[in-house]
Amino acid sequence: MRGNPRVSDVKFFSAYRWVDDPDQALSANRLLASIRRSVPLKGLALKAYLAGRDLWFRRSMKGRFGDYLLHSPNYLLMRHAGPSVVTIHDFSWLHFPEHHPRERVELMNREMPRVFAEATCFITDSEFVRGEVISIGGVRPDKVYTVPLGVDRAFRPLPVEETAPILQRYGLCGRAYLLAVATIEPRKNLARLLQAYSTLPVSLRRKHPLVLVGVRGWHTEAIEQVMAPLLASGELVVLGYVTEGDLPALYSGAHAFAFVSLHEGFGLPLLEAMAAGVPCVTSNVSSLPEVGGEAALLVSPEQVESIREGLIAVLSDEGWRGEARLAGLARAAQHSWSACVENTIDVYERAIAA
Repeated sequence: MRGNPRVSDVKFFSAYRWVDDPDQALSANRLLASIRRSVPLKGLALKAYLAGRDLWFRRSMKGRFGDYLLHSPNYLLMRHAGPSVVTIHDFSWLHFPEHHPRERVELMNREMPRVFAEATCFITDSEFVRGEVISIGGVRPDKVYTVPLGVDRAFRPLPVEETAPILQRYGLCGRAYLLAVATIEPRKNLARLLQAYSTLPVSLRRKHPLVLVGVRGWHTEAIEQVMAPLLASGELVVLGYVTEGDLPALYSGAHAFAFVSLHEGFGLPLLEAMAAGVPCVTSNVSSLPEVGGEAALLVSPEQVESIREGLIAVLSDEGWRGEARLAGLARAAQHSWSACVENTIDVYERAIAA
């Protein structure tokens, strides 16, 4: 937002303090997240933290930024006398509470009614979530705006000489792998993806190992049980956290991409894979058909057989794969971060006018 002629000034408040730029905001949030994982009585600690944060925010705002618009990009809204915009990414805590830590579900159920009542305007990543803000949150349609996410220009079809050094580091050079990028947690439906993959013909699994990129989340026990035999056979490669600089090469070098989440508010990895020219299979639920359009093969995420059939097609149907590459590139070209910024500022102006 800084440097945009439509925005006169920007201030950042992250976690518990004012910071100078978004990178500091991210580091402050990572520090807080690492502390939160080890603190006892998480529910009480979370309540105490939020109360202290909101109090400090209100005191530090007094006499300084009262005429500014407040944008909360992640659900929760601190109290502010001026106009406010809140970004709602999804309602997974409501649809799948068992997939989230208990204290998070309690927090969202407690705080979101006030957010829906007090925010001036709302941003959602997809039309799917916009509909849920209106129907579930009871918000007037004229207060809710869809602003699709963008895809970084780094995600594009890359020449072999550019991807080879990175793929070599991960032991993937020359391997026609099936890629999945997702946090290891139940909502990402990795257990069913692994089950479906394990039923593929042995020849297909040996030709196309499954490569999983993503940090370990929560409730991973069932997923790890399904992982074990595939890891032992070498048909599954778990890379864990991968730097942003390596991700474009991992996407571009993939033979196919699978993203079969149970629920997504947008599904940015799907867009990144399409931008890299990789044929994709994804879920036919939530926002994913909206993001993939006609470019991605849609499957039922709750049916292992449906996922299996999708995997066979995305790995083996060369006629469809060629069409999917072109359609995916065209689909991804419609999404840019510059458009996301301009559309976000449009919502700011509407909120100020309201």
